[in-house]
Amino acid sequence: MRFSAATTAERLLPERLASAVQPWLSRADALFLAADERGEAGRMSVIAFAIRIVNAAIAFISQVLLARWMGSFEYGIFVLVWVTMVIVGNLACFGFHTSVIRFIPEYRERSMWAELRGILFASRVFTLLSSTAVAGLGMAGLWWFSPMLENYYVVPFYLGLICLPMITLSDTLQGISRANAWALSALSPTYLVRPILILVFMAGALALDFPPEAKTAIAAAILATYTTTLWQLVTVSSRADRRAEPGPRRYLPRAWIAVSMPIFLVEGFFFLLTNADVLMVGRFMAPDDVAVYYAAVKTLALVHFVYFAVKTGAAQRYARISHGSGAAELSDFARETVSWTFWPSLFMAVVVLAIGEPMLRLFGPGFEAGYPLLFVLVIGVVARAAVGPAESLLTMTGNQTICALVFAVTLALNIALNFALIPAYGLWGAAIATSLAMVLEACALALVVWKKLGIVMMIFVPVHQNGKS
Repeated sequence: MRFSAATTAERLLPERLASAVQPWLSRADALFLAADERGEAGRMSVIAFAIRIVNAAIAFISQVLLARWMGSFEYGIFVLVWVTMVIVGNLACFGFHTSVIRFIPEYRERSMWAELRGILFASRVFTLLSSTAVAGLGMAGLWWFSPMLENYYVVPFYLGLICLPMITLSDTLQGISRANAWALSALSPTYLVRPILILVFMAGALALDFPPEAKTAIAAAILATYTTTLWQLVTVSSRADRRAEPGPRRYLPRAWIAVSMPIFLVEGFFFLLTNADVLMVGRFMAPDDVAVYYAAVKTLALVHFVYFAVKTGAAQRYARISHGSGAAELSDFARETVSWTFWPSLFMAVVVLAIGEPMLRLFGPGFEAGYPLLFVLVIGVVARAAVGPAESLLTMTGNQTICALVFAVTLALNIALNFALIPAYGLWGAAIATSLAMVLEACALALVVWKKLGIVMMIFVPVHQNGKS
């Protein structure tokens, strides 16, 4: 027997109260008990959102503690190095961490078991080798350009590059889990286990009288990342390989690369766009300013998490529908994911703006200076939510090239605006540049989805019965 919230309420609650909550509980049952793909996508999105909410609490507490333990200067160094490693680690996948989300459901749908076994094996090996090569090149480049860097950045960046291969492999394993709709396996290592371990290892280092500085924090991050990723490699790989069943592997490198490279550009431009402001602040301003700006960005993380949760749950279903069902079903589901994204994001934005200042004060003296920036940054976040996971829809339906072009133009605009505004307006310039770029990105993505797929991917645009706006 399966638990039903609606039935349980009817049995246990007074009749009037049960009648009042019945519509909401029936919707919850429809989401969590449905055996179809919509139910699967909805459950994954809800689980992803719940994990990201818990992650927000863990990350916020850990960042507050790290900032207080190290002070704003050392914390700013750690932030810049860690954000850089996460970006480069994602790029070092060269798109395979996302292309597997498209290929694995397709191969399973078509019973292409040899190809499925091939991409499971090749994606892990390729991304591990590619990220190791990138880390080696990074160390060589760091040695060559170290005279041009501030001395306090050199050793932390060397340490960060040690962590790079495991960050990349973790992203690939997350993609394999997402392709199989394993929400916990996809998100808990990166968003729950790793940040807790970073905090634990850092606290242990301080208890052993290691200095409270960026190098110590990055060493803690190395230990946490290697521990988490190796555990993830064993658990996810064994589960995925069992589902593919034993047998020969078939490799289709041309087909995989043809899809992965445009996705690499999409994901790369998107990731850079998401984090370019922090890097640009680090380029023009002191580590203390990086710390304040990053604290403001992390405070907005609750709003971002809705978007990423829906994207996590919807991507693999976009791929399945585009290879099996009709255009009408894809359009209906895409429109539904816009609602899933926008309304919770709007609610979370209001909450964050209401409590943002006391949250920033927890980081330490001076961090409340980032509070006014939230009102600018939140405009871009809500604008992105208004079009839902549009880039995932484009990527999963074979339109990754035009999606990459949109992100490339938006990233170039973002960088140009940051170069122009940060020297003149400081952190305000970074916030204005980023928010404006995100608004333009959302408009461009909605337009491309309409032109390419005929789907209205925007929250306030009505859709008539024929699908036209």
